[in-house]
Amino acid sequence: MTRTLKISLAAALSLAMGLTALAEPSKKAWVMRFDLDWKVASGLAEKAMLVSLQGLANREEAQLYIIHPADFQWEITEPLYDFYQRKHGVAFSEIPDAKAALKRFKSAAKGYVVWDKEVGPSLNVAFTIAGLEDAIVVSEELIPLMRKVGLKEIDDLRGRYTGQSDAEIYGDAIERYWHRCNRDKIMLMGGHRGRVMMPAMADWGIRERMFFHDLSADPNEADELVLNRQLLEDLNPGATVFGWHPYGKDTEEQSTMLLSLYGLKMEGLHNLPNLSYNCQFSFTPGFKFTNNHHVGLDETLVAEEKVYISFVQSDSIGIGVWTKPGRGKLPFAWQVTMNWTKFSPAALEYFHESATPNDYFIGGLSGPGYMYPNNIPKERFPQLMEEAKELMAVLDERVMEIMDNSAADGNVGNADLFKETVDAYYEAFPDVIGFINGYGPARTFDLRDTRPMLSYDYYIDPKRPREEVTADLNELIALNSKRPYFLLVHVRESNDVNSLVEVVENLEGPVEVKPLDVFLKLAASNKTYQTRFRQPDDPVHFKGY
Repeated sequence: MTRTLKISLAAALSLAMGLTALAEPSKKAWVMRFDLDWKVASGLAEKAMLVSLQGLANREEAQLYIIHPADFQWEITEPLYDFYQRKHGVAFSEIPDAKAALKRFKSAAKGYVVWDKEVGPSLNVAFTIAGLEDAIVVSEELIPLMRKVGLKEIDDLRGRYTGQSDAEIYGDAIERYWHRCNRDKIMLMGGHRGRVMMPAMADWGIRERMFFHDLSADPNEADELVLNRQLLEDLNPGATVFGWHPYGKDTEEQSTMLLSLYGLKMEGLHNLPNLSYNCQFSFTPGFKFTNNHHVGLDETLVAEEKVYISFVQSDSIGIGVWTKPGRGKLPFAWQVTMNWTKFSPAALEYFHESATPNDYFIGGLSGPGYMYPNNIPKERFPQLMEEAKELMAVLDERVMEIMDNSAADGNVGNADLFKETVDAYYEAFPDVIGFINGYGPARTFDLRDTRPMLSYDYYIDPKRPREEVTADLNELIALNSKRPYFLLVHVRESNDVNSLVEVVENLEGPVEVKPLDVFLKLAASNKTYQTRFRQPDDPVHFKGY
């Protein structure tokens, strides 16, 4: 059964989120192509300059788009480029090199700021200055080019931070610049550090005048943590942290738990490109989200004595899987980054337009952004989930995916939800078919009315040989002998669908792969799973703050 929204997406989003539909951007724009060289010693300097120029060029109108290679982590920049031409009628002119880009867009800049290649955090300070002062970010070797095109120096960070700790550097930056920065958005420009840095999201932070940093959330880094907390406390309620945590400084779990404690949302990664361009487009006129529902909201199904399997790709529609061969051969659910309705509508429209009947979209992750719900302040939870519910209605989604790794370690450990958290989800989402939980395997299960909450029983690591995945799943099937058995499988990013077709063919039956909405309806009909929540004495990896 398919439900069609009765109003256009742009209008629906405006009603749901209180937004004004964007005017159609200019039909004329420019495009550049990047390679994969982000090394500090070679390709980074020019890319940092161009990404900062992109943020300025796109501040008032959508002018500059960047295409990355197909094996870049966000692989859809080329398909989305084609989408803009086909659906929005944009006529792109290709810019061959950095000099030509400067010639075209230097009027968007008031000058340049120099970062110190010997001091990595100085790049983030330079990005902050660039947004506030309309500056292009350059390293020393690019200064002659700036002078040649007639741009003046606004600031020079060479030597300013030599020998200083990251906490000292960002403490100085906070004192100098934080009072002028956006309080609804902040850029955690972490991710790659050291010899390779990949600040592909910097255009967005510059356009929106965000403060850039890569402060640690590790309690053992107390000097950095206190500054990180200061920034999060100063943000407006409901603000968004863009980017990603700094590799090697802290963990994803620490970083996400910290921002969740303030009721803030994470959207990333650090290398998500072109948001300064994408944000200026609304959905095409007349476009409607019609998800591939396989069962009605009020429909009742009855499970047989067999094994039911459902596959789910999270991580923002797989990160690198959507365009790979094989998609559509098996029923797959895809977790959608719902906030893209606000800053990247064309990407969501592209995914929905190119979906096969076997592709089913679900909401997540945990709310209107990536959050750990066990740690969201109780007074903030209802408002955040109301926002998520409105976004799910716009996107025609009926399943919410939840993840809380605050007590876990990567893909292992405790990913369970407290009963109070489960209660809050059932109250906040009365109209969903059900909920799914975890990343790696988890043990939170429940059934209320006809709405189950099921956790993943298995996690498919992309590096694990397929014959071992088959053996693991067959072992789970043998161990869980009570039928029906509902086996929910999380398919990690970069696992393509083709690789799982043979796995399914070699499972010991009777086994059926079902779309997630059907799977949940079947799970509601025969509760062979045990109700369980996270317990106070359950082991935890990270004890918190």
